[in-house]
Amino acid sequence: MAVKPMLHPRNQHRSGYDFKRLMAKSPELAAFTTRNPRGQLTVDFSDAGAVRMLNRALLRAHYDVDFWDIPVTYLCPPIPGRVDYIHYLADLLAECNDGKVPHGPDIKALDIGTGASLVYPLTGRHEYGWDFTGVDIDPVSIQSARQICQRNGLDVTLRHQNNPENIFKGVIGPDDIFHVTLCNPPFHASPEHADKGSRRKWRNLGKGDTGELNFGGQNAELWCPGGEIGFIARMIEQSVDFADQCLWFTSLVSRQDSIKPLSRLLARARVAEVKIVKMAQGQKASRFVAWTYIPEKQRFL
Repeated sequence: MAVKPMLHPRNQHRSGYDFKRLMAKSPELAAFTTRNPRGQLTVDFSDAGAVRMLNRALLRAHYDVDFWDIPVTYLCPPIPGRVDYIHYLADLLAECNDGKVPHGPDIKALDIGTGASLVYPLTGRHEYGWDFTGVDIDPVSIQSARQICQRNGLDVTLRHQNNPENIFKGVIGPDDIFHVTLCNPPFHASPEHADKGSRRKWRNLGKGDTGELNFGGQNAELWCPGGEIGFIARMIEQSVDFADQCLWFTSLVSRQDSIKPLSRLLARARVAEVKIVKMAQGQKASRFVAWTYIPEKQRFL
């Protein structure tokens, strides 16, 4: 299955997966490849093992990540779509930097829900050299992320959020300054909705109505009360307390119909500016919402 060329212009995966390059770096991927009806190399995206191996090969070939693994059943994110978010965040920060895309460790990024995969710090450090702090409520995810850092010699700050009701409190210290936060929130409102989403993906893959979800995911990764609107609403409410410590707060928004209620919440929060940035997440349209309390004349990196 080829990735549609809808991605950010700087995204390395705009032309699809280069299996020749991937197998040169990760020969073990060859055992998972097959050919589609057009004779092109691909993998079976209904096979969780194949998806994990593809991710491992992508991270090794494109982002110099020699070791990457996650616990079984944890979220296995599609790399091309995830790194697109990073590229669009770079464009957002460029608006505060005389139009120049910022590179280097002076740029501080806070990844809310970094997950066991550590996908945003891994790709963001490689592409732009930013200094990442990853936060998660799940100790297993933090342990997995820490192992990835240690095995690759990476310096990523990892913080465990002890209170699942808090998003920024407890992980942003009084002396911390961040240029951007990023988040891929759980977008289902209940375990039942998450299960329906899994079944729908399986039907779309032509595999019937049951099976192991190819991209996996733990409860905290897939659902929370109120779904993505509920989660981002808490993020908006709590961001007020850290208005002076972050230039741009952002979050992915999976559903287009979530934008209107979130925009109303942001209007009530009296932020200085809101941006809705459209993009592509792999094979589907997506977007993220960004807001700042900093007046435009005071925004600089």
